[in-house]
Amino acid sequence: MPARAWAALLLAGLLALLAPVAAAAPRIGVLTMQPGEVFFERFGHDAIVVADPASGEAVSYNFGYFDPTEPDFVARFVRGEMMYMLVALPLEQDLEQYRQSGRGVTLQWLDLEPEQARALAASLAERARPENARYRYDYFTANCATQVRDALDQALGGALRSQLAGRSRGNTYRSEAVRLARPAPWMWLGFDLGLGPYADRPLSRWEEAFVPMRLADSLREARRADGRPLVLSEHELLPHLIAPEPVERPRRVWPWLLAGLAGAAAILALRRRPRALAAFAAPLWLLCGIGGALMAFIWLGTAHEAGWANRNLFLLDPLCLLLLPGAFALLRGRVPGRLFRALPWGVAAIACLGWVLQWLSLQAQSNQPWIALLLPLHLALALALGRRA
Repeated sequence: MPARAWAALLLAGLLALLAPVAAAAPRIGVLTMQPGEVFFERFGHDAIVVADPASGEAVSYNFGYFDPTEPDFVARFVRGEMMYMLVALPLEQDLEQYRQSGRGVTLQWLDLEPEQARALAASLAERARPENARYRYDYFTANCATQVRDALDQALGGALRSQLAGRSRGNTYRSEAVRLARPAPWMWLGFDLGLGPYADRPLSRWEEAFVPMRLADSLREARRADGRPLVLSEHELLPHLIAPEPVERPRRVWPWLLAGLAGAAAILALRRRPRALAAFAAPLWLLCGIGGALMAFIWLGTAHEAGWANRNLFLLDPLCLLLLPGAFALLRGRVPGRLFRALPWGVAAIACLGWVLQWLSLQAQSNQPWIALLLPLHLALALALGRRA
């Protein structure tokens, strides 16, 4: 071999030895935390784990942080303009709070291409910088789970969304919210009464991934471009030691209808005892009036789209507040004013109108139980008190 050829070969070998060795791609995983017992823990949580195979260090990218000390925090929360942030912290540190509260945590390692894993790790590191970390929170469309879902989908070039967007299990925002809030009665009551028709359209598997456990289910079924499963392996990092995630239950109307008819029968049985009737009606009208005023405020004064155009306003009518002076007059044994005789019929007529619109609407709202409960009560109170002088 000529000397020139030997020199070229030697130079190529030296350059190969001196060239930096490409760093191994990070491992990417998804943490799924089971629901907790505090109200803001009821829906579970998740995060993305980036592990360095060389050092063994694992970082948890957690989209669930907010700062309650920031100016105007409560007002922004009420208006639907709350800001959350992405925080990067060591995996063990992130797990500690769940270990202490007894919440189960699973880890799904994903089978990403090295380029996809590197790009996702770099994107998360950039987003976790203080100037980029904040995002506007929405309970259904921009929460900790949807941020994880969207980051994975971007790394996969849209492949995750294409697999999930065309499929549905028939779940809705309302059904999922009420199911997960069920252990806290005040919480499921607020969701069921406060959500409008926006919350009742069937969700695709992509949309229902706002629930971390649903996202984990969908990842188990997802496939790479070559047909292999996206989830390489799954491990339980922490056992779940408290109450499990609530299961799905059918939404039945007849128990609510029986309660409404029983209440109406009791009202009519007390029609000759105005003080007893007023003692029953006053709390009901107070709750209906306050509830209706809150619903109207959510619709007209906030960015909470899921609460807009809430047809429970036909049942929880702010006009009920105008009935309270008449109820207090009856409690004192006095005769209410003339307006009192017309208002119960007006409230009942509006409730009936809401029932009719339920059948005529192109986008129905799943409030049949509340119609079955409250409409008989409004009609019975109108019959019992609407003609009283």
